[in-house]
Amino acid sequence: MAETIIKIDLNKSAYENDKVHNRWHPDIPLVATVKPGDDFIVECYDWTGGQIKNNDSADDVRDVDLSQVHFLSGPIGVEGAEPGDLLEVDILDIGTFEESQWGFNGFFSKQNGGGFLTEHFPEAQKSIWDFNGMFTKSRHIPNVEFAGLIHPGLIGCLPSKELLDTWNKREAGLVATDPDRVPELATLPNGETAHMGQMRGDAAKAAGAEAARTVPPREHGGNCDIKDLSRGSKVYFPVYVDGAGLSVGDLHFSQGDGEITFCGAIEMAGWIHLRVNLIKDGVRKYGIKNPVFKPSPIKPRYDDYVIFEGISVDEEGGQHYLDVHVAYRQACLNAIEYMTKFGYSKAQAYAILGCAPVEGHISGVVDIPNACATLWLPTGIFDFDINPSADGPQKKVSGGMDVPLSKDKE
Repeated sequence: MAETIIKIDLNKSAYENDKVHNRWHPDIPLVATVKPGDDFIVECYDWTGGQIKNNDSADDVRDVDLSQVHFLSGPIGVEGAEPGDLLEVDILDIGTFEESQWGFNGFFSKQNGGGFLTEHFPEAQKSIWDFNGMFTKSRHIPNVEFAGLIHPGLIGCLPSKELLDTWNKREAGLVATDPDRVPELATLPNGETAHMGQMRGDAAKAAGAEAARTVPPREHGGNCDIKDLSRGSKVYFPVYVDGAGLSVGDLHFSQGDGEITFCGAIEMAGWIHLRVNLIKDGVRKYGIKNPVFKPSPIKPRYDDYVIFEGISVDEEGGQHYLDVHVAYRQACLNAIEYMTKFGYSKAQAYAILGCAPVEGHISGVVDIPNACATLWLPTGIFDFDINPSADGPQKKVSGGMDVPLSKDKE
C-alpha cells in the first residue's frame, strides 16, 4: 500500500497547510523526500482552494480571488536529482475523495480572468457536475453523460533562479505592451496572497514578491491542462534545482482539448498516485526544452464524431495569416451554434465543449492565408442523435435549469 505523503483537509483553508503552495520559486522548501523507484500518494485541493461551492449560483465564480491560485501539493524532493536530469513521473492512479463526489466548470467574467471566448461569454457562469463512478452528468446541462478521463491540470518541477528571472522579465515585457488590457496579458507576481509552503517571515515575503504565478504552462511543465495525462501516463520533466521539487494540483475529472472556458475542465479535489525515477543528464542527452510525455492507455473511446472546421477568419470577417488561435475559436463557435439547434443554450453548449472529451486538432498550417483547426464532438455523449440528417435538427433539450449566471457588480 503506497504511503500518502501529503494530506489535505477540505474543511480547512489551504493557507493552513504548509505542504501546499501557490507560487513557483526555487527556495520553497521541500515538504517530503522520496527515492527513485518510490511510489506514493498525494492529496490535492481543487485549484481555487475551495472557493467554489456546490450550489446553483455563479456568485462564487464571479467573486473568486484568482490571485490565490493554483494551490499545489508539494514540492517533493527526489534523492539524487540534479539540474540537467530528467525526472520520470508515472501517473499510476488518480481519483476523487469519497466525501466530495462533485466538480465544477466555470466561465470567468471578462473583468476577472476571462476565457477563450470571453467576448461571447463576458460574465460569470457555473455548472456543477456529479460523479457516479467513472461517469458524470450535470443538473445544469441535460441529456449529456460521459466517462471522465481524470488528470492533473498542473504538474511540474521548481524553477532555478535564472529560469524564474527569465519568466518574470519576458512576462512583464508582454504586459508593458498593453498594461491596461482587460483581461490582462499575463499574471505578474503578487506577494499579498502568496502561500510559500513552509517558508516563514521575511524570507517568505521576499520570495513571494518575486515568485511566479502558476497560471501558464512554462518550460518546467506547469499548467499545461493536457487531458491525456491520466492513469498510465509517463511524463519526463527537466530538473532545474537539486531534488527536482515536484508539485501537482488542479485535478480535473474531465476536460475537452483546450480547456476553452478558462475554468474549463470539471475541477475537483482528489488524490494522485505517482512513481518517480531519474534519467541522469537526460536534458542534454535528449535535447529537452519542455516536458515530453507518453499518453494514458486508458481513455473514453468514441468512434463517431461531428467534426467542426474553423479557419483564420474572425467573427467580423477579418483575415488573419495562418492563425491557429482564430481558427480553433471559429471551430468552437461553429460547434456551439450547431448545438443550439437541438435546444441547448449557448452557455450549455460552451460548457459541454469545456468539460466533455472533445478533441481539438491543428489540421492545416501550410495553406496561406488560412490555418484550419478542427473540433471533434463525440456523438456518444448525448442521449439523442446529434448527427446531421435530411429531417433537420429536432429539438431534444427542453426545460430544466440553464447554466447559472451572475452579473458583474456595478
